[in-house]
Amino acid sequence: MVALAAGLSGSAVKADSPQRVVSLNLCTDQLAMMLASNGQLLSVSPLASDPRSSAMVEAAKAFPINHAQAEEIYLMRPDLVLAGRYTARATVEMLTRLGVPVAIFDPANSLEDVASRLTQMGEALGREDRAADAITDYRARLAKFQAKVGRNPRAALYAANGYTSGDRTLAGQILLTAGFANVAAEAGYAMAGTMPLEVLALAQPDAVITSRPYPGGSRAEEIMDHPLVQAMRTNTASFTDHDWVCGTPFVLRAIGNVAKLRQELEAE
Repeated sequence: MVALAAGLSGSAVKADSPQRVVSLNLCTDQLAMMLASNGQLLSVSPLASDPRSSAMVEAAKAFPINHAQAEEIYLMRPDLVLAGRYTARATVEMLTRLGVPVAIFDPANSLEDVASRLTQMGEALGREDRAADAITDYRARLAKFQAKVGRNPRAALYAANGYTSGDRTLAGQILLTAGFANVAAEAGYAMAGTMPLEVLALAQPDAVITSRPYPGGSRAEEIMDHPLVQAMRTNTASFTDHDWVCGTPFVLRAIGNVAKLRQELEAE
């Protein structure tokens, strides 16, 4: 796995690279923490410290939190701001008008996008060598999962509001690489969407993979308590979402967890 903290061994940041970097997005937070040199990254988003969303909570403790407010960010005097395509658009537009360089990162929709995002972050930070090392490690470990398995049991990704992911999504590719066939793809969901309970029930998947519920009550998550879903609970697994959310090498851990579930099903 790539290093889980900023500023670990690797090439030094180049002289003409940004020295004061602020990240506004959970995924850029984690990519930057992996690749930045000591002192290069100034601040990360609040989600970086949320264990439900972030795979790098411990590393995030070393950085001040920002709230993606234009005035707040500008006063940090950054020479580079990292943002997601859909993150804090008003703030990004204001910073751009003020002459602050902003690097925009698109969401990852495939396992190959993980390497692409590492490359982009390495270039943004002047840490190309560090990014190249991370990509080499990522691809080597991914290749071990991509070996053919004996059979492909069928699984459904099912979350709040009946949200599911097809094969043309990062979550869908995690499922496929772990050795499952994706019920969502069978039902015509190439990307993500809402799968009615009736479709899930008729599909009769071998496993239902869900996210862990948030504390307290949530109407969006009530669907997970429906008798149809409860009837499938014997073959249901709940995984934390923080390894699935972003296009980082932590997707390898997600694949490993799902592969263990497949192996358990095969052993039955």
